[in-house]
Amino acid sequence: MIVAAAVEGPPQAAPPTNPAIGACYIVGASPSGAWVGKAQQLAAWTSGGWRFVAPRDGLDAYVKSSGATAAFRGTAWVMGDVSGAQLSINGVKVVGARGGAIAGPAGGATLDAEARAAIGSILAALRTHGLIAT
Repeated sequence: MIVAAAVEGPPQAAPPTNPAIGACYIVGASPSGAWVGKAQQLAAWTSGGWRFVAPRDGLDAYVKSSGATAAFRGTAWVMGDVSGAQLSINGVKVVGARGGAIAGPAGGATLDAEARAAIGSILAALRTHGLIAT
């Protein structure tokens, strides 16, 4: 549960009624039942009952229900966020740090409304996805 955590789903307040042996859960911020006093911990069901592990900053767990990653950051679990300096695929940098703002098309001797609209749409998409500053 601590070396390669794989949890059933996002944090939950109450333990399941019939967990399978080996099933692991993230205890929510306001737990109830057998999980009282174990907020934010990992809970695993074993043949001997519940076992708990208090997470340390940086602990990651695979979330089976979504395929996302839960990461413990400081005092809480963060669901689905991925952090890094860049994204590389097959050794090729695909996305890096956010670039500076890029002004939309303006000026020029010959105006092309379609080209300006297309460039404006591309810039808007890049801003929406956080790839360039606004």
